[in-house]
Amino acid sequence: MKGKRNKRLTKKQLQEMLQNLFLSQPEKKFSFKDIFRILNLDTHPTKMLAIETMEDMAWDDFLTPIGDTAYKLNTKGQVQEGSFIRKSNGKNSFIPDDGGLPIFVSERNSMSALTGDRVRVSFMARRPNHIKEAQVISIIERAKDTFVGRLHIDHDVAFLITQEDFVSDVLIPKKKLKGGKENDKAVVRIIQWPDDNHKNIVGEVVDILGKTGDNDAEMHTILAKYGLPYKYPKAVEEAAKKISGEITKEDLAEREDFRDTWTCTIDPHDAKDFDDALSVKPLKGGLWEVGVHIADVSHYVTEGSIIDKEAQKRATSVYLVDRTIPMLPEHLCNYICSLRPDEDKLCYSVVFTLDDDAFVRNYRIVHTIIRSNRRYAYEEAQALLEQNGVVDGTGQPAKPKNGKYQGEYAEQICTLDRLAKKLRERRFKEGSVKFESEEMHFDVDEKGRPTRCYFKQSKDANKLIEEFMLLANRTVAEHVGKPGKGKKAKTLPYRVHDNPDPQKLETLREYVVRFGLKMKTEGTNAALARSLNKLMDQTEGMPQQKLIQHVALRAMMKAKYSVHNIGHFGLAFPYYTHFTSPIRRYPDTMVHRLLTRYEQGGRSANERYYEELCQHSSDMEQIAANAERESIKYKMVEFMGQYVGQEFDAHISGIQSYGLYCEIDDNHCEGLLPIRDLAGDYYEFDEKRFCLVGRRTHKVYNLGDPIRIRVAATNLERRQIDFAPA
Repeated sequence: MKGKRNKRLTKKQLQEMLQNLFLSQPEKKFSFKDIFRILNLDTHPTKMLAIETMEDMAWDDFLTPIGDTAYKLNTKGQVQEGSFIRKSNGKNSFIPDDGGLPIFVSERNSMSALTGDRVRVSFMARRPNHIKEAQVISIIERAKDTFVGRLHIDHDVAFLITQEDFVSDVLIPKKKLKGGKENDKAVVRIIQWPDDNHKNIVGEVVDILGKTGDNDAEMHTILAKYGLPYKYPKAVEEAAKKISGEITKEDLAEREDFRDTWTCTIDPHDAKDFDDALSVKPLKGGLWEVGVHIADVSHYVTEGSIIDKEAQKRATSVYLVDRTIPMLPEHLCNYICSLRPDEDKLCYSVVFTLDDDAFVRNYRIVHTIIRSNRRYAYEEAQALLEQNGVVDGTGQPAKPKNGKYQGEYAEQICTLDRLAKKLRERRFKEGSVKFESEEMHFDVDEKGRPTRCYFKQSKDANKLIEEFMLLANRTVAEHVGKPGKGKKAKTLPYRVHDNPDPQKLETLREYVVRFGLKMKTEGTNAALARSLNKLMDQTEGMPQQKLIQHVALRAMMKAKYSVHNIGHFGLAFPYYTHFTSPIRRYPDTMVHRLLTRYEQGGRSANERYYEELCQHSSDMEQIAANAERESIKYKMVEFMGQYVGQEFDAHISGIQSYGLYCEIDDNHCEGLLPIRDLAGDYYEFDEKRFCLVGRRTHKVYNLGDPIRIRVAATNLERRQIDFAPA
C-alpha cells in the first residue's frame, strides 16, 4: 500500500488509500507518523493534504479522532446508548456509554429526557459547518421518579415548581395533593411522563416537608432533592436500642487492654460521634508508643443485619450546616460506639512504636479496650499547644519554658504534636500535594437562622489528628496490600486517587503563566507534586491565590473507593485506605470486617461484590458533598438577606463574560455583580488576560481587585445573591 513516488496524489486518490488502510485494520489506532510511513508520503504538501483529508473523513464520521495526531476507524453504529445531560439554556448533551465526547442534543430532539436518564439516540446527518448532533429516539431508564419543589395551587389544578431543568412544571391533580397547601415544600412522584398523547409531566404528592422558608422544611428539601433520607426508619432505631453496649469477660479476654494508658479524643467542639482516639506513652531507648484507636463499630453492627443494611444504603453521614444526618442510629453513633471520656470502649487499633524522628520501628493491628482520659475540642488542644510555645502555621514544635509544660496533659499533647510535625514534613518531602482547604461555617440560632458566617482554617491541633489518621490508614492498606514475597494480596477497599488530567494541567499551566508563574505538566508523580507545591507557595498572598488553587484543584481527579489499587496521587502513598471513621463512613466498616476476617485466617473476599460496594460508597460520598454545598449556599443567601441595601468592602473572586463574582471581605459571602450594572462604559471579557475591559475608558477589572458593593437582592429559591456597585 505505497504511494507512488514523484507523482502528485489527488485528494480522491489519498482518500481511497486512507479508506483501505483503516478498513484493513478496523481496531488499530494510526498516528500521523504511521500513516506517512505506511503510505510512503514523503513531501510536505502531500502530508498536509492527508491530514486535511482525514479531518474531512472524521467530519463525515468515517474516522474517529484520537487526541490531536491520530485516528481510528469509527466502528460505532448510527444508534448508540448512553446518558443524557439537560441544561436550562437548551444546550443538552448525550454522553456515550464508552465515555466518548459529549454530543449536542437540541431541545426539540430531547424527547423530555432529564439529566441522568439512560437514552438511546440516533445521529443526525451532518450539515455543512455544523457540529455533530443526535436525537433521542427512546428513554431506556429514568434516573429518578421523585422530585422536590414548591407547590403552586391555581383553582382546580396544582403544580410542583422545581429547581430541576424540567421541560415544564409538574402537573398534580387536586386529589393527589395529600393535603398540600399553596407554598408548601413537597416530594412528588411522577405517575405519567410526556408521550404522543400527553404533553404534561403528571405527579402525585408522597410527602409534605413544610412551608417554604421554614428551616426544617428547607433542609429536608435539600436532602430529598439528592435522594438522601431525612428520617431514620423506626425499625432500625428500635434494633439499635436493643444493643446494650455491655462489655463482657469474653470481650476483655480477646482484647489488648489500654485503659491504663493515657488516651484522648480531639474533635470539633459540637461533635458527639468520637470515632478516633490517640494514646501515647514513652518506651525505653527514647521510643514512643502511639496508639490510633478507632471505634469498633463492626463488633456491634453485624454484617447483613437491619442496621448494617441501612448503613450500607446510606454509606456516609451527611453534614448540613445545622444538622448531621447520621449513617448509624443515634444510639450507636453518639453513645455505644462513640469514644466518650471516662467510659470503657471497644476499639480496633493500630499501635505504633515510633522513634524520636517519628519513623515507624514497629506496628501491630489489634482489637483493644480503651478509656479516654480527656475529650478536647480542637480549640482547647490548640490553646494548650500555643500556651507551650507553638506558633500556628510555622510547623515548629513546642518549646516549653525551663523544660516544663504548662497545662493539664500538656506533655502528652505536645509530644503527639511534635511527632505529627515530623510525619507531615516527611510526607511533603516525599511528594504529598499541599492544598490548604478553608471551610465555610455558620453559627445558627435555635431556629436554624445564621447569625455569623466565617471561614474555618486547619490549625496545628487539626493537623496533629490528620497526620496520625493518615499514618494508620496507610499502614492498614500496606498491611493487606503488601503481604510479602510469593503471597497474593487479599481483597480490600482502597482509597485511590488517579494522576491529574494532563489536559487540565496544561490549562492550569497556561492560566498561571499570565501571572508570571511556571509549573511542570509532565514528569514523575513526585516531580508533578513538587511543581504543584511550589506553585501553591508562590501564590501565597497573591490576589489570585484562591482562584489559582481552585483551578489547580479542578485539574485533580476525584478520590474514590476501589478494590483495584492505583495508589493515591495527592498523598503520594502507593497504598491507602479508610480505616479511621467507621461511625460515619461505610468503607471503614468494610475494612474493619475484612481485617478481622484475614486476622482469623479467612480467605480473600469476593472482589466483584466489594467493588460494587466501593462504587456505591463513592457515589453516595459525592451526593452527600453536593447536598452539603447546597445547604451552605442556602444559609449564605439567608444570612445576606438581612443586609439588602447595605454596602460592603469586597474583592473580585471570579470573572465571567456576564459579570463579576465578588466576595465580601468580612464574611466571605459571594454574589454576582452583573455586567449590565457596570455603568459608564461597555465592558468586554478578555479571555486571555481573564479580566473585563471598558471599550471606551479602558478601565480594567482584574481578579483580586478591591471593590465596594451594595447588596441589591437575595433569592433563596435560586440560591442567589445579587450585588450592585456601591
